[in-house]
Amino acid sequence: MQPRHLRVFVDLDRVRTNALSISRLVNGDIIAVVKTDAYGLGARRVAKTIGDLVAGFCVFSLDEAAALWKIAQKPILVLGPTADVEPDELTALHARPAVWTLSEADRLKSARPILCMDTGMRRFACPAENVEAVLKAGDIDEAFTHATKLEHAKMLASALGGRGLRLHAAASALLNEPDCRLDAVRPGMALYRGAVRVATRLVEVRNGGCTTGYTGFIAERFGIILCGYSQGLRRGPCLVGGVRRSILEVGMQSAFVEIGPGDNLGDEVVLLGDSLRELDVAEAWGASEQQVLLVMANMGPRTNEAS
Repeated sequence: MQPRHLRVFVDLDRVRTNALSISRLVNGDIIAVVKTDAYGLGARRVAKTIGDLVAGFCVFSLDEAAALWKIAQKPILVLGPTADVEPDELTALHARPAVWTLSEADRLKSARPILCMDTGMRRFACPAENVEAVLKAGDIDEAFTHATKLEHAKMLASALGGRGLRLHAAASALLNEPDCRLDAVRPGMALYRGAVRVATRLVEVRNGGCTTGYTGFIAERFGIILCGYSQGLRRGPCLVGGVRRSILEVGMQSAFVEIGPGDNLGDEVVLLGDSLRELDVAEAWGASEQQVLLVMANMGPRTNEAS
């Protein structure tokens, strides 16, 4: 259940600004990754915001494509397995399936499948020795790889370059590598970075100096917020009055946060946004920026209007 005390603001202008920055950086097409409801920001709203700047969209499942098509009106790449999907279901949504086996390439030929080549991910991808057969079976004109390193993009280009295929390898992490951009790029996190602000307020303020909470932490002064691990919160940084503070202990539906002498009941506590970046939280959580964004964006009711 999303707590009413917690506010999630999605800055769609920031998403558009990020997309414009990417378009100035690359020469090829942008295929915007909007899987899992655009990392929690709202895929339909994101599609409306950047639809004129991108060549297409990337989702994981047919259900995501179906939810998006009326808004997107652009080609959609379905990344995940489509063994239970019929070709006409895909073509009705202008969705093209990623394929990596001979049988699926042949079965989905009429839906214009796209080859996913394995360059190291070893998941949902075609081994190099099977590439030629899969290309032929699906009459394929486009191929990509899930690249995490420059060498992965080079493997794709070396194997399939110069054959008239549209190639793409770079997601967010490799956008700054010119050799990875190829004919298109697939940014996800790069579109959404800095576009979500999550905030709540202090509902209780206490002076400390003694053991407190389940863990028996000691702090000179602390406050309580109505957000806990049932919303996905973990210990890490926060901002109170614009000052970097710490989340000291997380309960199921509330958490203790460090506060200063000038902080008071009702003051805002920022869990993400302003000077607190996704990377800052990710490092504290031992997680990825993508995981942080997805969790944070779904913590409370989303709005596009600043508080």
